[in-house]
Amino acid sequence: MSSGRAVASGREDLLSASGARLLQGERNWWFLGPGGVARLGSRNVTADGALRPEAELRLRESGMFTPARVRAYALTVLTSTNCNLGCGYCFQNTAQDQAGGTRPPRIARTRLTSDTVTSLLGFTERQMAAVGLEKLRILLFGGEPLLNPRGCVELLERAAEIAPTSAWMISNATLLTPSLARRLAGLGLTSVQVTFDGDRADHDRIRVGRADGSGTFDKIVRNIVSASEVSPLQWTLRVNVSQETFHGVDALIDRLAAELDPARCTLYFARIGDVGVGYANSLLHTGELPAAFTRWQRRALDLGFTVSRPGARKTCVTCGHADGRYGAVVSADGTLASCWETAGKPDWEVGTVTDGYLPSAVTGERWVACQDLYRYDEDARTLARFRDTVDTALLDYLDETGRL
Repeated sequence: MSSGRAVASGREDLLSASGARLLQGERNWWFLGPGGVARLGSRNVTADGALRPEAELRLRESGMFTPARVRAYALTVLTSTNCNLGCGYCFQNTAQDQAGGTRPPRIARTRLTSDTVTSLLGFTERQMAAVGLEKLRILLFGGEPLLNPRGCVELLERAAEIAPTSAWMISNATLLTPSLARRLAGLGLTSVQVTFDGDRADHDRIRVGRADGSGTFDKIVRNIVSASEVSPLQWTLRVNVSQETFHGVDALIDRLAAELDPARCTLYFARIGDVGVGYANSLLHTGELPAAFTRWQRRALDLGFTVSRPGARKTCVTCGHADGRYGAVVSADGTLASCWETAGKPDWEVGTVTDGYLPSAVTGERWVACQDLYRYDEDARTLARFRDTVDTALLDYLDETGRL
């Protein structure tokens, strides 16, 4: 006969397999499943922290273990692999600038053309038909996608001819003009993710113009303000956390609240992974970092920003399925990658939009999913403990302040 602990471990394995998480809060437990978040009383959890069978059954019956159905094909397109910034930690750098400047060598420079748009939309139609998807969600990516504004506009215009289309963009925002924001929003662009590397002084030392090393903080803020005046765009502000930016994050949050409209912004705090060639982030997920993330999230909420709610561990719709079943990453020249991490990098191609995906015997070693290329000086257990600590504190605070 199995011991009680063995049975509990079996149920924990089932939780893990589904991506669900069970976190102990200050006053209750939190269940984070593919179908949502639930607050549980202590009677639903065993003394050793496992979900009781009757509680698990109720959660399953209410759909909390059921992933949301994929409703749109997720297409990531690099409209330009070039970039006008010279960030030393960028994962698209192939080396550091040996002169110590702001021009690290990068992946090969290509731009999306009309012919490639034709090929990639044909490829997309075939992929969507294969799984019965009728909607399209496009990510405009780079490099810096706005180094090819014509490619961005043409892609969205022509994509609308094959399916109902919405889009989002990851951009440094230094090239985003009001007229371009209005045009792209009219073509289905709903949101833009923009990165800040700490407060103004740190940002202007790290996130600099490639040509002259100039700071970009004020230009980015001005462009977000101007674009917001003429379009309904929403903003995800990614705050990069490293040993270079850590001590300025508190001031950054207050500065952004004063200069932008928090009601249209989501703040997202992210420790930089050690993916840049020759770059290392010495700030670990231990020590004061969990408390700092919690402090930043609470301050952001109090100032009116949105902070993304924690959830279950999810499989990426793009890189988590073989052969682009629900999404694809297309570089500017039409080559396919499994993930944006490898797009444009030699020897990581998994096919082309003209010929489709290469055989699995070839793509197997080249297929990477989100986070596969991030390197940390910590083990998976430390990273999981960090995430659980921060997410539990956020759920407790959302509940405490009536925001859940």
